[in-house]
Amino acid sequence: MAGNTGGPWGGGGNSGGDGGRGNGPRDPDRGNGGRRPGDDGPQIPEIDELVKKGQEQLRVLMGGRGGGNTGGGRGSGGGGGPFLTRGTALLGIAAAVGLWLFSSFYTVRPEERSVELFLGEFNSIGEPGLNFAPWPVITAEVIPVTTERTEEIGVGRGGSEAGLMLTGDENIVDIDFQVQWNINDPAKFLFNLRDPRPTIRAVSESAMREIIAQSDLAPILNRDRGVIGDRLQDLIQSTLDSYDSGVNVIRVNFDKADPPVEVIDAFRDVQAAEQERDRLQNVADAYANRVLAEARGQSAQLLEEAEGYRAQQVNQAEGEASRFSAVLEEYSKAPDVTRKRLYLETMEKVLGQMDKIILDESTSGGGGQGVVPYLPLNELRRSTGGTN
Repeated sequence: MAGNTGGPWGGGGNSGGDGGRGNGPRDPDRGNGGRRPGDDGPQIPEIDELVKKGQEQLRVLMGGRGGGNTGGGRGSGGGGGPFLTRGTALLGIAAAVGLWLFSSFYTVRPEERSVELFLGEFNSIGEPGLNFAPWPVITAEVIPVTTERTEEIGVGRGGSEAGLMLTGDENIVDIDFQVQWNINDPAKFLFNLRDPRPTIRAVSESAMREIIAQSDLAPILNRDRGVIGDRLQDLIQSTLDSYDSGVNVIRVNFDKADPPVEVIDAFRDVQAAEQERDRLQNVADAYANRVLAEARGQSAQLLEEAEGYRAQQVNQAEGEASRFSAVLEEYSKAPDVTRKRLYLETMEKVLGQMDKIILDESTSGGGGQGVVPYLPLNELRRSTGGTN
């Protein structure tokens, strides 16, 4: 009993050289004074202390008071932490104002326009540049308005059959065309069209079908493409305007108008036959025009010749009648003289172009026995004149 002085566990004595710590068994993991090896420096805080410090700091940031000094608190007297500081509040307010300004100012490019909405309803149109819309009361939708968009419609566009259309003469034609458009009223475009591009495609296809249904196949394939393109642009624009779409149709490109692929060879044969028919018909018309012109010319010539012959005969007959009347008048005045003159004129006409030999019976000695041989002076004169 005497050796157990120092407490009920025998830790009060100094026996055994334990330095006044008792005779109980030592912790094999602890060295001098029960510390771990190498614990001569400051001790590492326990997990519980770290958790308590984190909770304390969170409580201070949330505006509460700090806890006691347990586990390494701030004050030595165990008082609570401070309220939210003024600097922290100002910093939060500045951050909120900066975020609000960042959300309220926006930039509009030259090719864009903005639609400002006041509590979801249309308010105004924002012009290019820096614009201010106090968020969240006013919000803005920025829309590119000058950008040209293209809608392609036809059989070759994605494998659809939108380009197959029925003409007015019950033929099928394969048409590919493009519609280029932009936005001229952003507010109407944003609020009046739910699906703008499908709407424009549907309107364009419907307008083209209406025009093709009123036209024949041959003009569509040949000469009327420009006319159809102009009519199509006007019809698409008028239809979209009736919707208050805010869309402007810039141009329509009429790319192709051909028969369907299945019958294109037969159609080309028909076209070749029609062209050959037209060529032969033109040749026949030219021949007919030439022959008809010649016949009309000959007919006119015959008529002119007949008219001239008639006038000649009439004038000649009138002249002879006048001459006969004049001769008759002279004959009634001097019958012998007139008779002899007529005889001489007639003999002059008959014998004037003949070679004549005149024999005088008084010098011939009766019956022409004393005729001297005739010397053809006229013939000699003619031959002499010919050689000269």
